[in-house]
Amino acid sequence: MPRAALLIGLTVAIAPAQAWADNPPPFETGGNLAAARAAAKDLGENLRSELIAALKAGGPSAALGVCRTVAPSIAENASKTHDLTVGRTALKVRNPDNTPDAFERRVLADFVRKAAAGSDPATLEHAEIATENGKSTFRYMKAIPTAAEPCLVCHGSNIEASLKAEILELYPSDEATGFVAGELRGAFTVRRQIR
Repeated sequence: MPRAALLIGLTVAIAPAQAWADNPPPFETGGNLAAARAAAKDLGENLRSELIAALKAGGPSAALGVCRTVAPSIAENASKTHDLTVGRTALKVRNPDNTPDAFERRVLADFVRKAAAGSDPATLEHAEIATENGKSTFRYMKAIPTAAEPCLVCHGSNIEASLKAEILELYPSDEATGFVAGELRGAFTVRRQIR
């Protein structure tokens, strides 16, 4: 009888841990999940708004300038508003400052796998408590699908020659072209040290 109780207890203890990585329960994240989702949404909406306005006002070159100079301040504002660190990353980066760390690379690879299996990139997210430098850190990522507008102007396959030259002048190691609408472009990435 004690063995049966022990086995049942172990099964109950293991089952939630297996589901944790893909669907963390809110009590495990201490409110971090809601804040992370809100911060990613703020960053995405504000960046998209700025990019569309720049495209209308000054064309693709102006939009490129927004990603280069305005996006970091939008991310900084979202970070301050939600009391965490928020940014963007991808497997194919334009700006080397957005290169994924090991955690982000692992999650992005999982997003790619899920998208290839038929998942809608707009629905993909991941949260977990990770250990970084001996400290517990809440980590969250929300996939970014490539939007026809404004993304494909600078990240698609048919980039104007003058814009392509400008991109390569600013980012000689650019890898972030050739995308199609709906394809996984990258992810918003959020972190907060919790202990």
